[in-house]
Amino acid sequence: MAVFDLEVDAGRLDFQLARTSAVTLFWRSALVDEAVGWLRRHGYTVVAFDAGAWVSDDDLHRDVAAALGFPDYYGKNLDALNDCLRDVVNYEYGTTRQATGLVLTFVGYDAFASRHPRTAQIVLDIVAEQARCAMLTGHRMLCLVQSGDPAITFEPVGAMPVVWNHAEWLDSQRRPGSVPHRLISD
Repeated sequence: MAVFDLEVDAGRLDFQLARTSAVTLFWRSALVDEAVGWLRRHGYTVVAFDAGAWVSDDDLHRDVAAALGFPDYYGKNLDALNDCLRDVVNYEYGTTRQATGLVLTFVGYDAFASRHPRTAQIVLDIVAEQARCAMLTGHRMLCLVQSGDPAITFEPVGAMPVVWNHAEWLDSQRRPGSVPHRLISD
C-alpha cells in the first residue's frame, strides 16, 4: 500500500487516525466498532484483543503470538514482542502485502494497564515504534486502544503523544450521557 496522498486521503478515517500517532484512544466501544468496520471495509487486516482479560504478561504474549502467528520460538517477553512486530512490519506474519494495512485493537486496555502499567506503556511504545517503521516503507499500521476509563493517559509512545480519537477529543465527549459525535462522515 502506498503512503497517504494528502490531496486524496486527508479526510479518510485511516489518515485521521495515523496523523497524530499510530496509537489512538477510544472510550466508547461503539466508536471502536465503527472504526473497525470502516477499516475492514477499506481492506485493513484487523486483529482484536480483549486486553481487559489479561491478568498477567503471559496472557498478553499468548494472545498476541497466537493472533499474529508468531513462530514457536517467540520468547514471550517485551524484547521478543518488539522483534516479532518488526517481522510483522516486513510481512513475515500477521498480515499480507495485499491488505491496506494492519490494525491492532486493544479493548479494555485500562484494566490491563491498571494491573501492569509498565508493560501496558511499553507495549504501546513498541507498537508505535514499529508502526512508524512500517509507514516509512508504505505499510500502514495502526493501534486502537479502548479504555473504560475516560481520563486514562499514557506517556508519549514512539516519541508521539497518545491522543483521543477526534470524536472524543474533548473531555466533555467522554462523559456518561454526553452525545457522541460521529467518527466517520462518509
